[in-house]
Amino acid sequence: MKPKELTIRGLILGALITTVFTTANVYLGLKVGLTFASSIPAAVISMAFLSAFKDSTILENNIVQTVASAAGTLSAIIFVLPALIIVGWWVRFPFWESFFICVSGGVLGVVFTIPLRRALVTHSDLPYPEGVAAAEVLKVGSGNRGETKDETGEAKEGLVAVVLGSVASASLAIVSATQVVAGGLAGFIRIGTIASSGYDVAWSLALLGAGQLVGLSVGMAMLVGQVISWVIAVPILTATQPATIGQTLAAHTTAIWSTQVRFIGAGTIGVAAIYTLGMLAKPVVAGLVNTLAASHVAANGDDTDRDISPTWILILTVACLAIAAWLSFNFANATVLASSALKLTLVAVPLVLVVGFVIAGVCGYMAGLIGASNSPISGIGILSIVVFASLFSLVVAPTIETQHALIAFSLFVTAIVFACATISNDNLQDLKTGQLVGASPMRQQIALVVGVGAGAAVIPFVLNLLAKAYGFAGAPNVGVIAAHPLPAPQATLIAALAQGVIGGSLEWKMLIIGVVIGIGLVMLDETLRVFKKLRIPPLAVGIGIYLPMSATFAVIVGAVIAHWYEGRARSMPNPERSLRLATLVASGLIVGESIWGVVNAGLIVALTKEAPIALVSGNFAPAPWLGVICFVGLVFWLYRWMLRRSAEMKPE
Repeated sequence: MKPKELTIRGLILGALITTVFTTANVYLGLKVGLTFASSIPAAVISMAFLSAFKDSTILENNIVQTVASAAGTLSAIIFVLPALIIVGWWVRFPFWESFFICVSGGVLGVVFTIPLRRALVTHSDLPYPEGVAAAEVLKVGSGNRGETKDETGEAKEGLVAVVLGSVASASLAIVSATQVVAGGLAGFIRIGTIASSGYDVAWSLALLGAGQLVGLSVGMAMLVGQVISWVIAVPILTATQPATIGQTLAAHTTAIWSTQVRFIGAGTIGVAAIYTLGMLAKPVVAGLVNTLAASHVAANGDDTDRDISPTWILILTVACLAIAAWLSFNFANATVLASSALKLTLVAVPLVLVVGFVIAGVCGYMAGLIGASNSPISGIGILSIVVFASLFSLVVAPTIETQHALIAFSLFVTAIVFACATISNDNLQDLKTGQLVGASPMRQQIALVVGVGAGAAVIPFVLNLLAKAYGFAGAPNVGVIAAHPLPAPQATLIAALAQGVIGGSLEWKMLIIGVVIGIGLVMLDETLRVFKKLRIPPLAVGIGIYLPMSATFAVIVGAVIAHWYEGRARSMPNPERSLRLATLVASGLIVGESIWGVVNAGLIVALTKEAPIALVSGNFAPAPWLGVICFVGLVFWLYRWMLRRSAEMKPE
């Protein structure tokens, strides 16, 4: 009897997990510019729940993680979509427009990678680090294929790890929201007689978990970015541009950082992203050329080598392009571009088709080469907005009347293509996991489409809630309740690039400085690679310059602690399982605080209060010290628990 695979309960469980991880990823991405891979924690949660059913299988568990990972990856659309609010075009996220942007682009991301499966997965030696890791977790938790026995106890232990991390981070965030415990420390300092700088550290366990996942190299690169920003650039610029009469130290320092220093980071990010894509271009092209013939091999009737039929591929492609055409035409037709709506649509749809397919191949290969989480997908967004804004400016000449609408239309079409990029960046990883556990590609592809739909239904609600409660940096934020907006770093950068290409409003001097720094960092990183030293990824340095210190401090701390823990784990009886345990705790840390962030946003909106559960005023004297104690205490407790569990594990 064939083991169960694509089941209703599996799809429902995947959709429920999707809601949690997509919500968490949207919040985390808007706060710090990073998202986390949801495959492994989704697989662990799936195994824990499905183990209650005697007929559940590893294949069904794989379907659950496939649905959840697709939707979790789709949350990266927040790197582009909030830009429409940041430029002042939208005041909220229209549900159906946002939903169909995600669906049309996301399903195209699934469809475009289907012809590449045999070439890039079945007959390829690409490592697929995350896909292989997810398969190992599924195998360890479920035993042999078709069985659900958790003989090692790792599935239950993994669920406990996720829950512990979630409870710890949510608890600290909730206590911080009462203002009895401070969520961080911030202040500004005078350097000499004119210059100034500042500090702003946040006691965030979610960001510490992100640091655990990104590792020491990225953490140190972010630290370098913060040094460039707050130790070098801000003091120099505040010294050369003194404060105006009546301007406070805090206001002057913040203005210099937000209007000038951040553009240095943007220039660095642009160079680093483009360089990374350029470095990957050669292996991408070579890999496709050398293995493309494998895509012509007909399926031999084996269910483990059967894709969605060509007829359905064509139907889905045409349907998605029709949706993209409808979205583009309606968007343009409702603006001053109405007379050129058809012309713009006729340019936009072929761009979605051609650029989308190219991006699917490139992103799929990059994910196979270095992993979906490490893939420089932000570079796709940067290149896409520059290309699209330039092309649409040729179709309709920018004028005072058309400029704003052209910027918005460019961002709108870029969002569709970016949705395609996010899914293709994840799709082949899931198919690699399926190949290793003996899954049916066709059923996984159906699950991926379901995952896209589930994520697309959640994202607009979460975005609207966060936009109403917190707002986004650089946006008009009319009617926003909280005083401190979410940074939304990628969306802010992409909005600035669209405005710069079409309206010529970029801070070119600072951008050029950032470009020069980026080139220097690329040379440094390549030198370190040759000598096999700790790498300093230029993209992470750029993000460190661009993001506020509050969004990177805990990431850096988490990366350092993770490096220490990894050294300890290597000496444990079961090193690989010890490292997986840390990954699951880190995922829980992100999920717990992020979910509370969304819940708190709901309370802020419902009660129209910036601090809806505050018990004391924001000037409660012991709060800063209590914040440090709680943060350090919880970190100590969690890592002590992990080390104890690791010491008790049996060798595999």
